[in-house]
Amino acid sequence: MVALFLLSAASTVLAGSQTNVIFAGRAGTKFNQTQIRFESDTNNATAAWQFARACYDWADVATNDTERAAIARQGIAACRALLARQSNSAPGHYYLAMNFGQLAAAEAPSLAAYRLVQQIEGEFKTAAALDAAFDYGGPARGLGLLYRNAPDRPISVGSRRKARDWLERAVQLAPEDPENRLNLLEAHLGWRERAQARQDLKVLDALWPKAQTNFTGVDWEPSWADWTARKLAAEKMLIP
Repeated sequence: MVALFLLSAASTVLAGSQTNVIFAGRAGTKFNQTQIRFESDTNNATAAWQFARACYDWADVATNDTERAAIARQGIAACRALLARQSNSAPGHYYLAMNFGQLAAAEAPSLAAYRLVQQIEGEFKTAAALDAAFDYGGPARGLGLLYRNAPDRPISVGSRRKARDWLERAVQLAPEDPENRLNLLEAHLGWRERAQARQDLKVLDALWPKAQTNFTGVDWEPSWADWTARKLAAEKMLIP
């Protein structure tokens, strides 16, 4: 999903660096820990979606597409098992979409990858209907990025109007999350709406200090590395 739909919360902007090796090691450790917990109690809904989340995160730092696909398929299987028991699980639908995204990235470009797009869209929509606020507006964020980055119809589901609606909804649901504002800022830049992008950057500057005190700990370090790099790139484009 990083390569194809950019749905990642912590993209591989530091791929190949020593820092990313550390992040990958942590993701692998979390994968192993959550896998043990899930396999010891496969009926535990929380253990299932937490393992699926760990699958997504580890796939996000995979070194090749074969590894990415194999990890994602484990997350998909965990979500399907969860949803077979609890069809109204927002985390189950959400992380099914996220892992479908990783699988699509691993299989792209191919018809199989494009066929996954509609499944990703459907799972995010279901998650949004069940719990729109989950993961700081995650379902809305995922849909916004999907519509923003996928090719337009009839090839795929891409739509500027839908992207704008869902990215703005994510900001409304979790305005304190830098990821949501960054996604909207980057969309405005991509659409050459520089005035809106400058306003996004102004808002981002204002929320940044508080976010640094709210999103803390080693689990957030990959996100901060990503957010910081993206914010600097936006500033270079907008500030003379």
